[in-house]
Amino acid sequence: MAALALAAALALTGCSEDEPTDSPAPEKISITITDDEVSPLGERVEVPAGEPFTVEITADRAGEMHVHSNPEQEWAFEEGTTTIEATLDQPGSPRSSCTTPTWSCSSSKSADVDGTYSAHGLGGAKDLPIPAEFAVVGAVAALVVSFVVLAIAWRNPRFESMERSRPLPQLQAVVESTAARVAMAVVGLLASAYLGLTLVAGQDLETNPAFGMVYVLLWVGIVPASLVLGPVWKAFSPFRAVNAVLSRLLRVDPETGLYAFPERLGLWLAAAGLYAFVWLELVSPSQTALGTLRLWITVYAVAMVLGALLFGNRFLAAADPFEVYSSLLARLSVWGRRADGRLVLVSPLRNLASTPPSPGLPAVMAVLLGSTAYDSFRESPPWVKFLQTNEIDQTLLNNLALAGFVLLAGAILTLGTMATGLAPGARRLDLPRRYAHSMTPPIVVGYMVAHYFSYLVVLGQTTVIQMSDPLSRGDDWFGTGGWAVNHSIAYQATALAVMKVVAVVTGHVLGAVASHDRAMTLLPKEHQVRGQLSLLVAMVAFTAGGLFLLFAS
Repeated sequence: MAALALAAALALTGCSEDEPTDSPAPEKISITITDDEVSPLGERVEVPAGEPFTVEITADRAGEMHVHSNPEQEWAFEEGTTTIEATLDQPGSPRSSCTTPTWSCSSSKSADVDGTYSAHGLGGAKDLPIPAEFAVVGAVAALVVSFVVLAIAWRNPRFESMERSRPLPQLQAVVESTAARVAMAVVGLLASAYLGLTLVAGQDLETNPAFGMVYVLLWVGIVPASLVLGPVWKAFSPFRAVNAVLSRLLRVDPETGLYAFPERLGLWLAAAGLYAFVWLELVSPSQTALGTLRLWITVYAVAMVLGALLFGNRFLAAADPFEVYSSLLARLSVWGRRADGRLVLVSPLRNLASTPPSPGLPAVMAVLLGSTAYDSFRESPPWVKFLQTNEIDQTLLNNLALAGFVLLAGAILTLGTMATGLAPGARRLDLPRRYAHSMTPPIVVGYMVAHYFSYLVVLGQTTVIQMSDPLSRGDDWFGTGGWAVNHSIAYQATALAVMKVVAVVTGHVLGAVASHDRAMTLLPKEHQVRGQLSLLVAMVAFTAGGLFLLFAS
């Protein structure tokens, strides 16, 4: 039997099909969702695994339920009454025969069995103080007005030189000291060793902190960390630490390795690595299986160590997906480097303009933009309903959707930049990478803040609590085991909805400013206004499309 708990959302628990039950299986389970309240609250109902049962949902808004079961299921419900015929083939999670997968109900608020709120259900379209369509139109209008103002008042490049920055020799002496480097390397190695412990010796349960460490603290937490502190992954990279030791033993320069890294590869390997990670997180049918995560991390670690040994730290700077991601985000921080290596305090947009236009950079940006868009799209009721009613394999459809969104983002970026004016002697094929680093990082940050802020706040707390018990034995290594998750953010749905709009619009306006400044350098005088129209069209597409997907999920 599998036990169905109805709380602020739904959760399924069960150990085996033979588990005894004290109550008969119901013919129908009725759930009501009104004004963000779910009822019944806390009732426990037994349903037999492998046998069909009926769920009747009466809601004041459309939404969905994502069932982390084996196999995973997604149920869409409409405003009014929706009847769902369901069967749970196996109780428990695919990670264990006795654990707690969640049925998270996404409308404007949702929570799992232990009260953890769904990241993408907070701050929906109906929580805006104005209709969502007005918000999208206003965002596009703000972008267009910004373009017009820039075209009239900004006629010369202002961010191309790093000379207008303040050197920080004392701070540089501290961060580049041997003690600081060793301390950061040790912290990185200890964190990696702890993650390895949870992957190898930890139990295959939802309470294993490995999932939160990778999907929440690393993937999402790296955004604010890089914006505030600079390229944090580079500083704490365990692979740079291992490479330093191995290079010393083999008497090889850790920066260059045994062979020269092919410059033509640029960031293409990092783009492939980022795609592999977002596929694992968003599409893989076993994304929440400990064995799958363990395999992915193992392949990734071996590739990074061998690559660094062969090609040095230059390989990590170009191929490590997390280092490339963190370093690109750090270009929007106030910590920069001049060409001579001096650490400086600098304007974020000036810092961004110093990003090298490496081959493969547009592909990196396409993966980041496309995967975030797909993450919103996959939770939208129309897509969930399509998956339910289609006989084609859901994993295949999700794979095609992810690839489609990444290719679409890459096409918009490529066409928008290649259609601009062209200076004499310039190659049109080079334009995407010469523009990509100026217009897309602010957009990526805006999307990440809008899409994952509540996710980081709530599930970040959960992960910190779980980290005290890496082996799932009831330990309290760090004293956080008794902490409780603060869910106050769940009651700020309107503020979160407004924040999403502000984050996306701010990212696009900053992208417009940065790309306009770059256009003043790349475009001939006669094309400096008219030649940017394609860039504006691309940004309008990203703005309207991004907000529509955010509020459709």
